[in-house]
Amino acid sequence: MKTNQLFIVLLTCLLISCNANKKNASKANTATKLDSVAFSFTFLGCNRVDRKQVNDPSATNASTANLSAMKRIWTEISGLDRKPDLFFFLGDLVLAETNTDSLTNQLSAWKELYYNTKFSPISNSEIEMVAIPGNHEMLYWHDYKVPNHDEWPLKGATKIWMKHMGEYMPKDRDHVRGKDSINNQMTFSFTRKNIGFVLMNTDTYNAPTTKNPYGLEGQIPTQWIVDKVAQYRKDPKIDHVFVLGHKPYYVSGKPETGHAGFPEGPVLWPKLIENKVAAMLSSHLHDYQRMQPGNEGTYQIIAGNSGSPGSATFFGYTKIDIMSSGEIKLSSMGYDKGNPYYKAMPNSPSTVRDQTNLTWSKNANPYPDTN
Repeated sequence: MKTNQLFIVLLTCLLISCNANKKNASKANTATKLDSVAFSFTFLGCNRVDRKQVNDPSATNASTANLSAMKRIWTEISGLDRKPDLFFFLGDLVLAETNTDSLTNQLSAWKELYYNTKFSPISNSEIEMVAIPGNHEMLYWHDYKVPNHDEWPLKGATKIWMKHMGEYMPKDRDHVRGKDSINNQMTFSFTRKNIGFVLMNTDTYNAPTTKNPYGLEGQIPTQWIVDKVAQYRKDPKIDHVFVLGHKPYYVSGKPETGHAGFPEGPVLWPKLIENKVAAMLSSHLHDYQRMQPGNEGTYQIIAGNSGSPGSATFFGYTKIDIMSSGEIKLSSMGYDKGNPYYKAMPNSPSTVRDQTNLTWSKNANPYPDTN
């Protein structure tokens, strides 16, 4: 009798333990599901070499891209276990900034690299690539003896970009319409899942006038961008909005309206905060920076550290994961920059250089020296 009672007790304990394990496993599975990546995208900009290296075969080819950095970054992104759904190239793909012939030739050579699977597998990775121009594609450089200024709108650049790079713009995009649609066609928007993306050409072409005999740099279709952001925010199917452009508005925590940024920043930024835009993503500055101006709200993230010479100590890319839970996780991946900057660095592994959640309240993990 005692043996039977002991058996029943042991059996009861075993059943309780099994049920507890099932519950714990169920909770773990639920947590894993909540923490899974629902959508992922990478972004970067500024891969072109400097003028001094344009004819150096150890640094570049006809594309004027930093070949070692481009090949490594593209290959690493293509090889991620959880590949990004989108890959944004935020301008300054090529050196150009001279004339339309140079721009045409360099963009043609850049595309050859993109589709060359021996160079990189990215074109076969099924990652959607979206590109917008930077100042090196939209402006030309010339010393006109104008104080503190030497870059001006390049006539014909818009047409060349659309011819060579139009395929890297989503077919389902919305864009500026009306009389200004031709010059503004590289500013557009589109959605993927529950995310709205607004892409800006931060150096939209504008013709010379009597007041501005060379045209103006840093121009954007501000009202269209503001309206699109507001439209996305009102859409119940969209939970997150990102604005992307080559030039940032905040650099090292300070607003910039000159060549480092763009003149319409003071108008645009408050609207991004008002509409709870998650972040403005940019390049232009040859560095990586993450900041949250005012220590709350919208972030400004600069990922101009993909191969151009400058202040960056590491080259790489930045990734944003939208989690099933609704969290927005950011990771900046990179390897030590070589000396010279175009030197391959096989002995420097790519590691996480910055990682955080993009919280709307004050970020508990600010990036050093940028807030």
